[in-house]
This record gives sequence, C-alpha cells and structure tokens, in this order.
Amino acid sequence: MAVTPLPSDALASCLGVLLRTTVGGLRQATGLAVAFGGAIVQDGHDVRLTAMAGTRTDALRGLLIRTGHGLGGRVLLTTRPGSVADYAADARISHEYDRPVRAEGLRAVVAVPVRLGESVCGLLYGGIREPLPLGARVVDAMARAAARMEVELAVRAEVERRLAALETEAITRAARESAAGPGWEQLREARAELRSIAQEVTDPGLRDRLRGVCDRLVASPGAAAPPNPLSPRELDVLALIAVGCGNAEAGRRLGLRPETIKSYLRSAMRKLGTHTRTETVVSARRAGFLA
Repeated sequence: MAVTPLPSDALASCLGVLLRTTVGGLRQATGLAVAFGGAIVQDGHDVRLTAMAGTRTDALRGLLIRTGHGLGGRVLLTTRPGSVADYAADARISHEYDRPVRAEGLRAVVAVPVRLGESVCGLLYGGIREPLPLGARVVDAMARAAARMEVELAVRAEVERRLAALETEAITRAARESAAGPGWEQLREARAELRSIAQEVTDPGLRDRLRGVCDRLVASPGAAAPPNPLSPRELDVLALIAVGCGNAEAGRRLGLRPETIKSYLRSAMRKLGTHTRTETVVSARRAGFLA
C-alpha cells in the first residue's frame, strides 16, 4: 500500500491549504475546464475530495476515493499519474464514481499523486467536458504542480520533525532525571541536619517534635529510595502521554510502532496496578517516578 496517513494535524492543515491554492491555479496553467483535489483521510488509505475550481455542481465535493477504485484509486495504487479520454467508457478503471463524474459533466480526466516521502498523501485532478485525449503537456503541468506541493510539504515535515525531536528529548530527559533524581538523598541530609538542630534545642517538647519529624522523613540513616519499577522506555511513553500525545504521536516521536507504545503502556499499568492512561500517569507522579 502506497498511501500513508499524514504525521500530524499541522501537516494535514498545510496540505489542505496547498491543495486549495494549487487547484485554484491549475486551470490557468493547464487550460482545463475543471481542477480538483483532496488529501488522504487521517489514519486511513483513502482520499477525500475537498478543493474545487471550475465545477458547476457539488457532486464531487466530499467524495471519498478508495484505493483501487476509479481513476484516482488506480493512481493511489500505482503511485503514477493516470488519465482517461472518456471516463464513463474506459474499461481500465472501475466505475464506482460514474454518477458524480457524469453529474459534473466530465469526460476526459487526469489524476496525479502528491507524495510525502515515498508515500502518496493526496491527489490532484483535472478534467474537461469533451471526450478528448489529454496530452503529455497537461499531465506534465499537473505533475510540476504536485512537485511544488511536495517540496513545500517536505520542508514543513522536516521542520516539524526537528521541533518534535527537540521537545521529545526535553520531555523524556526530564522524566528520566526525575526518576533518578537526588530527592531521597536530600531528605536524608535534611534529617541529619534536623537531628543536629534538635540536639541544640533546650525545650524537651520541641526537641521531641523535631526528632519525630526526622523519623518521618527517613526511617533510618541507611534508608534507600523505593525502587522505580518503570523502565526508561516506559517512562518515556508516560512522559509523552502526560503532555497529551496519543499512541500514534508518541510512536512517531520515539521511533516506535503504536502497538509497541501500547505494550509499554500495558506494562506500566501492570507494574503500578492501574487501569487507564490517566490513572497510570497520576500514579507514577504521586509515587515520584514521573515529573
């Protein structure tokens, strides 16, 4: 499958803007009567048509193009441009979308993929209302428009990747430093200092109270911090969940599959005796295992 969901809402929004801008200029660049396009639906393998120019009806707006179906579906499958001289009569494509295509009056149609990396993230279409072959000049012009979109998307994706990497590094580093921090050693030092102060207090009642506080701070001079049962990776996952990341986003940031994120989360739940994501984060924080 050559289609992949976009990595973030921000990038999906960027693609939507690029589609509207590109579709608006395609008619002038190609001389086609109609231009339209769409982006893949999040977490899916299909394209929903949203950007239109030159249309006479709303028949195409919102149409979901499924991989392998129709001209666009074939382009999604092959990741190569495709065209038909007479859409309704062409035997090389399936005809699930004949009704909206006919309602718009389209006969000759061309579709080109828009890629993000090695995968297709959207489609650009152009069409006319006569059954005439659309030559290489039209296909090339549309391919160039798609290529310009791809460059812009690639730049945005790289900027977003670097920002996310920096943010993730800061979040996970803080979580691990918190888990291995000097808190218990500081408590032992505070206990020793309070005991020293208690020795200098002449009021017996106040001295006993200070000693009681010392005993509550640390049970004995050699007391050790309760062991953190969470692995470094489990801490990374919980730290990202704590700032609002879903499984897919946490996986992207850590270079892991969403299923692996779920596995780490289930392991953390088992260790902490919790049942939900939120409960697990709260429990880890209360225990001092997570900042």
